[in-house]
Amino acid sequence: MGKLYAVGFGPGGYEYMTQRCIDVIRSADVITGYTTYIDLLKPYFPDKEYISTPMKKEIDRCRMAIELAESGKNVAMVSSGDSGIYGMAGILLEMKAEMNADVEIETVSGITAASAAAAILGAPLMHDFTIISLSDLMTPLDLIMKRVDCAGQGDFIVCFYNPKSKKRVDYLKKAADILMKYRDGSTPVGVVRDAGREDQTSYITTLDKIGESPVDMFSIVIVGNSNTYVTDGKMITPRGYQDKYGYAADGGKNE
Repeated sequence: MGKLYAVGFGPGGYEYMTQRCIDVIRSADVITGYTTYIDLLKPYFPDKEYISTPMKKEIDRCRMAIELAESGKNVAMVSSGDSGIYGMAGILLEMKAEMNADVEIETVSGITAASAAAAILGAPLMHDFTIISLSDLMTPLDLIMKRVDCAGQGDFIVCFYNPKSKKRVDYLKKAADILMKYRDGSTPVGVVRDAGREDQTSYITTLDKIGESPVDMFSIVIVGNSNTYVTDGKMITPRGYQDKYGYAADGGKNE
């Protein structure tokens, strides 16, 4: 009996992969995944056997991977970022139960896009935050916007995945309008495109301007909370250490 791994390989660059991820991919007999993800891995692991499938073939991909593992192969099902955050770990476990398959599945975590983008922008995720995908392929739009509204009420930092596509041109603006019911339009917003990849770019704008800013499916959008600010080109969300412990930014004691 082989083994099946749900592997998150991070943003895409080799330096962002965990050692566990690298070890699993190197030892696997077969690497399978979405075509774009396979193309990212091939330059780093050129001698491996790859099987790729296009978008919307996730169930077929999982069934194939489970059957390969049942036949005795060690299989790595890869996802960018973390395999348990909008990745393939969940559907693999669901399919295993549905197929009543006698296969061991191990989830291998990776650096998710929110973490990678936050590090590039500074320190915007230093307090409570939420990740919301603006893709309505799997979730109804009204439910997505309800979640955005709840995040606004709770003053959460909000990290948007899949913020805009050719068909979903106004979802990000709608989300920004909802958040502006609860926080100022000047709230800092950071955008990172291709985080951790060769063509990485980033910029910081404001909540009232993000709806018209250059954003696409390769972008991560991080909206600060009511206390987030920008200094020296970096987004910072204070955790509250100074208020809690009475220390000033220069190390002196606040009275």
